[in-house]
Amino acid sequence: MKIKSVSGITCYVRDLVRTAKFYEALGFDIRKRDADHITAYSNWFWIDFIASAREARAGYQKEAASSSKGAGQFIYVSVEDVDAFYKGLTAKGIKPQNEPRDWPTGNREFVLQDPDGYNLAFFKRK
Repeated sequence: MKIKSVSGITCYVRDLVRTAKFYEALGFDIRKRDADHITAYSNWFWIDFIASAREARAGYQKEAASSSKGAGQFIYVSVEDVDAFYKGLTAKGIKPQNEPRDWPTGNREFVLQDPDGYNLAFFKRK
């Protein structure tokens, strides 16, 4: 038994239009849009965003209604130049949680929360 790769994740959001605009501003490509679902891509990796209020599957409604979206989880996004990416975001009026810094792990990174509280860590390995 062997895992081949991790391809994507699913996140529940309040406002799909706002989420699409936010992720497009970051550089993600929105390839699927419908009334209750969008899919954002960066290369082969995808994030499905599902409208919380429109989750019809009974087994998933509790998760969709949860108020602690993404608590304790970080989606790591590799960028070519952390400082330039940070400056580009702030020039667009996007406010990360912190400025870029070097970590003992060897990463230079900063964190940004999306409109629903999901944590994105933009990094470059030194």
